[in-house]
Amino acid sequence: MDVRRHQKGAIGIGAMIVSIAMVLVAGIVAYVILSTGSLLQIQSGSTGAQTIQEVSSGLKITTIQGHISSGLIDKIALIITPQAGSPAIDLTGVLIELSDSRLKTIIQYAAPFWVDGTPGGVNLFEANAFPSSSSEYGVIVLVDEDGSCMQNTPIINAGDSVILALNTTAIFSGIAQNVNIEGNIIPEEGAGSIIRFRAPSAFVYPIVNLQ
Repeated sequence: MDVRRHQKGAIGIGAMIVSIAMVLVAGIVAYVILSTGSLLQIQSGSTGAQTIQEVSSGLKITTIQGHISSGLIDKIALIITPQAGSPAIDLTGVLIELSDSRLKTIIQYAAPFWVDGTPGGVNLFEANAFPSSSSEYGVIVLVDEDGSCMQNTPIINAGDSVILALNTTAIFSGIAQNVNIEGNIIPEEGAGSIIRFRAPSAFVYPIVNLQ
């Protein structure tokens, strides 16, 4: 009887040890699962936020106009506005990529060629917004209710509208008839806008709509 009691006690202790080990293992597994789930949730949230920002952020071209001089397009004005839902965009980080199939250039903002056109009555193509450099563009502010687009901090947000002013004489020595122009407006974040137009086969008026 004593031996049997001793054997039963040994079995009971072994079962208890196994049970405790199983509880510990289950606890570790649960911790790993919860930690992994939490990490995946954080990563998915971050990825989702970045995706939404990339999709909703960016600039939209409303129209492109050209100025004719001596039988060539010597200046072009790209009228842009932020996309719906886009956060504020700093134009100092916005690049323009432009090509006429012979030459490709990258153009950036030049603060000395910022012009406030919000009062109206500005002759846009005569404004001091068209740099003589092939690597710079100017800005003419058209709509800016909150005054965010200033010369040294040209930030545009919802409802704002500005002109990106390019001197195509400096860039391409002018744009002749039937020349294809392609490029992109590239913000620091978000979707860019495609520039694609063909110069008219005849220049009848001094200002022409291109896109």
